[in-house]
Amino acid sequence: MKLNHEKRILELLNIAIDSGREILKIYDNEIIVNSKKDKSPITQADINSNNLIVNRLKRLEPNIPILSEESLVSWENRKDWNTYWLIDPLDGTKEFINRNGEFTVNISLIENNYPIFGIIYSPAKSILYYALKNNGCYKLKTNSNLSTLKDFNKINIKKEKNITTRVIGSRSHSSKDFQNWVEKKFTNFELITIGSSLKFCILAEGEADIYPRLGPTSEWDIAAGHIILEEAGGKLKTIDNKDILYNTKEDILNPDFIAYGNLSKAD
Repeated sequence: MKLNHEKRILELLNIAIDSGREILKIYDNEIIVNSKKDKSPITQADINSNNLIVNRLKRLEPNIPILSEESLVSWENRKDWNTYWLIDPLDGTKEFINRNGEFTVNISLIENNYPIFGIIYSPAKSILYYALKNNGCYKLKTNSNLSTLKDFNKINIKKEKNITTRVIGSRSHSSKDFQNWVEKKFTNFELITIGSSLKFCILAEGEADIYPRLGPTSEWDIAAGHIILEEAGGKLKTIDNKDILYNTKEDILNPDFIAYGNLSKAD
């Protein structure tokens, strides 16, 4: 799939914007919460967003398979995939339910077990990020469909030495292990809590320095943020400084990891 064509990128960005619009229809009205088999919450917004993204991607690229949090595919069927879409139609369902605005639409394209393209759209904040491998990371404030890429701003992490390390923590998934790790690593730190894949975005914009995640996440939670962060100049590594790869095993859980923004300790 050729993603260096403006028309194709715009089509993908507009899918994310349209799915965000579907999410806000529920967000602005009554939110009914149900539970999945793993006891995690799901709402009609998750389902509507997923249906829109899956249907539009199938029309756009019918030969590329799709793995979504809400459209699971068995390992037997996906183990030989070389290229596929990996999506989280509503990342941060708990933040959505709590109506704090910190939820996103995540769409990524995986090739050879690595994300080569990623979109993160924050419907409540009207902020859109995307990145293409070896072509940079971009941001635009919008809630309207797009006809050009010229209004996007390229973002890069500015490497600076700060006395206080700005550490990102999860708003809904904090733990004692996380707190102990941070206190052991840093003498002076400021804790920033935020939900969903927006953590990767604020790292990419240089508004935080490091995001250690010591706890379960799934591949669709991080893939779009992975490429966005790296194209902005950051890094994402396992806790023992190894590369994070996708679709290499039956379960879709990530190892504990550290996302580096201004800090470059993974270099």
